[in-house]
Amino acid sequence: MNIRKSADKIRNPHLSMRAKLTLSLMSIAAILLISCIISYIEYSSMTNYVSGLVADDISSINEARKLADMSNSYNLQMLAVIGDETSTSLPDFDDNYFLSHCDLLRTSLASEDVRNQADSVMYAYSAYMLTSLEADNVLMSDFIDSRSWYFERLQPRFQRLQNDIDKLSNAIYADLTANSATFERGFYRSAIPGLVAVGVGILLVFMLMFFINAYYVTPLTKMLDALNTYRSNDKKYTYTFEGDDELRELNDGIADVTSENQDLRRRITALRNKEQ
Repeated sequence: MNIRKSADKIRNPHLSMRAKLTLSLMSIAAILLISCIISYIEYSSMTNYVSGLVADDISSINEARKLADMSNSYNLQMLAVIGDETSTSLPDFDDNYFLSHCDLLRTSLASEDVRNQADSVMYAYSAYMLTSLEADNVLMSDFIDSRSWYFERLQPRFQRLQNDIDKLSNAIYADLTANSATFERGFYRSAIPGLVAVGVGILLVFMLMFFINAYYVTPLTKMLDALNTYRSNDKKYTYTFEGDDELRELNDGIADVTSENQDLRRRITALRNKEQ
């Protein structure tokens, strides 16, 4: 019989109980690990991308504020020159810095509104600076009222420049708000694989519990009931089930042992009857 069972085992290879449980637990662990890796990669890429956009927005807001301060300082200096009738020299202004950084704001951000507002700032700046160049003739002329020229011609163009810079700052703020919302959406999107993995892991745990109960706990309970029936009533151990692992071998072994034990008892009983 042992030889036949060994031959059957060779012809029908199967996974052991340990291998089945290990494979099930490793499958759950693999799903959770892969989902965690995907979530981490998604979150890292989204964080790096959006963080770069937010940093550009913050830098652009600071640059726009600096351009506004430069133009305001220059306009106040022009007012001082106009108010001082003895002054003939105009204040200096870093034209290259203003134009280069305004162009940098126009090209560094992807927002169409920001680019349009940056173009408006450059046009308003050009108009303001062209008007300010009239100051030389205004100061040297005996017929032009310098104060009227300042408040009627230069100041309106300065106000237009300041308004356009404010609109540019608001456009950058809007882009910053949109990027912050994108970061929030990206965070939830990166968390989805983890949540799905947790759900799948819980489902697999319940499936594993059902598998263990159906294929191991229930057979063991029925084997124990059949064994107790054999021991208490001396009935034949008759429990059988479909399986291909050590549990079936154990059940077959119990059936063989109990059958041999019953045969041995019958022989002992027969010998005692003969002696009597």
